[in-house]
Amino acid sequence: MAKYHIYGIGNALVDMEYEVTPEDLGILGIDKGVMTLVDEHQQLSIMEHLKAHHPQRGSGGSAANSIIAFSQFGGKGFYSCKVADDELGHFYMKDLIEGGVDTNHHTEKDQGHTGRCVVLVTPDSDRTMCTFLGVSGNLSTKELVEEALCDSDWFYTEGYLVTSDSARAASIEAKRIAEAAGVRTAISLSDPNMVKFFKPGLLEMIGSGVDLLFANEFEAMGMAGSDDLHQAVDYLKTIARHFSITRGPKGALVWDGRALIEIDPVEVEAVDTVGAGDMFAGAFLYGLSQGWTHQRAGDLASAASAKLVTSLGPRITAEETRNILKAF
Repeated sequence: MAKYHIYGIGNALVDMEYEVTPEDLGILGIDKGVMTLVDEHQQLSIMEHLKAHHPQRGSGGSAANSIIAFSQFGGKGFYSCKVADDELGHFYMKDLIEGGVDTNHHTEKDQGHTGRCVVLVTPDSDRTMCTFLGVSGNLSTKELVEEALCDSDWFYTEGYLVTSDSARAASIEAKRIAEAAGVRTAISLSDPNMVKFFKPGLLEMIGSGVDLLFANEFEAMGMAGSDDLHQAVDYLKTIARHFSITRGPKGALVWDGRALIEIDPVEVEAVDTVGAGDMFAGAFLYGLSQGWTHQRAGDLASAASAKLVTSLGPRITAEETRNILKAF
């Protein structure tokens, strides 16, 4: 039996979440509903504009959110990332460990700034992210812990790493190590902008194919170069043995290698969609790690992500997570 159910690699970002109006986005000149990379000066200017607001702070990053959710369900996870030797870096590692996740906290920390993600939530519950990667942009193979990776059932990486040459190379190397050790591989495409601007890099990370791919319908159609969801499904079959396409209030589609399964949505009043896809991935992977069918894992993921969007922030409490699990 492997020591870890899942080994993840991804950005380490401290989320700073603000409730804003569409007018705020217009004044700031920010594209709504996607992730945009900014430099530190741009991000500080945004935070200055929002200084009257009171942000909610927490450890984030797409893959980190998924691994923490996985851990809250009862799984054992490891997360490789890069933080600076600053207050936010120490906060991030403490938050991660308190979330039940092992990490490469023993590796040397660089001087500089830990990455930050300013998350702007509008009244329609949509989220817009402005990310300053800080030292996370220098994530590299040095942060990999090969012993932990090889002693895992799953390797999981995020599409956001495609924007950094060293991080993309680290993800590719981790996938190579995982495959050589018989560890199953999974990737999340992360964001429509990653597909729009970095598709060749994502295909490089996917390589000859992955065991499991997560995408929302816009990312899936972007990868397929089509606005037809059926064509997107056919395309994803060529790069992933199994996949999930989330569709917001329409639920999700899951390909289990033989059949396309429709996952019903759970109707809720959405407040904030930040982290919904991350929660879906973490819950789904937890279900598979327990030997569940794709249908059952998808139903759990749907219920968990529905609960998540009813409050602010990319995570729910461990108690709430356990309560959801009791129904399955």
